[in-house]
Amino acid sequence: MDPEVALLAQSAGTTLVALMATDAWHRVRDGITQLWRRTQPERTETVAAELEAGREDVLAAVATDDQETLDELRLQWQGLVRRLLVARPAAVEELRALLDQLDPGGSAARQTTQHATASGQGRVYQAGRDQHIVER
Repeated sequence: MDPEVALLAQSAGTTLVALMATDAWHRVRDGITQLWRRTQPERTETVAAELEAGREDVLAAVATDDQETLDELRLQWQGLVRRLLVARPAAVEELRALLDQLDPGGSAARQTTQHATASGQGRVYQAGRDQHIVER
């Protein structure tokens, strides 16, 4: 798979989950639903339902500081977006534009921090749109 698509999907999953618990929720829901309606109309209703259920899960996880659930939700959306981009490569630019519109400057994605350790060789781990190299 194209590494650019994988990174974009990761960024999208992180951004979507972060914004589900904010005042931007309605714009997120509408933008993602419209993206699917244009690219995979047969999946639009399923994705809309997953957005609604996902928001409820995010709100509950934020209220209890349940990072494990938030991580699972990020991965779930990362996978959904990745599969969309693989099936419809033309959606890459549209998704980029949507993420820029929903989260100018990528601040929601940067709220998530991922820690990793590499031994022997430097490895790049990405959280949101920022890349960090961690070595010990």
